[in-house]
Amino acid sequence: MDKHELIEWLKEEHRQFRALLEEIGPGRMELPGVAAHWSMKDILAHMSGWHPSLLGPLQAALRGEPQPPRPWPAALKEDDEINAWIYERNRERPLSEILAETHHQIQQLLAILEALPDDVRIEDVHHGERVYHLVYLGDQRFVAGEFFDHFHDDHEPDIRAWLAKNEAA
Repeated sequence: MDKHELIEWLKEEHRQFRALLEEIGPGRMELPGVAAHWSMKDILAHMSGWHPSLLGPLQAALRGEPQPPRPWPAALKEDDEINAWIYERNRERPLSEILAETHHQIQQLLAILEALPDDVRIEDVHHGERVYHLVYLGDQRFVAGEFFDHFHDDHEPDIRAWLAKNEAA
């Protein structure tokens, strides 16, 4: 895969993601129970809360700058602690802000990838049925589709099951 194919892949992932959000609709975004007590809004905030940990380091590597600190307090080390922190920071935020932030971050990722050299090394790693696209900058590697990979691997099955259950009701 080359840079332009990666960008087109991400644009298609984003298109499919937006279509799913439209299927859910704004009226159901804040209903609990999509994944345990989380609503779709909570899942979006969770994913957006983690996304700067890809964007910041990728952008820093592109510029040849030191890696930025993680966006959460340094004392938080475990995923569950970080997830709880992200949830608490976002639970009172309006849905419109979280949706805008999610789409803005995806646009940021696309802009960063556009800025990569055309000959950037991209490696496809197959893991089961999934393919992960690794971008190499110097001695660092980044999972370019981490947002969508995490979505497909960890959240989409719950969301689809929740949708099916709610549409059958």
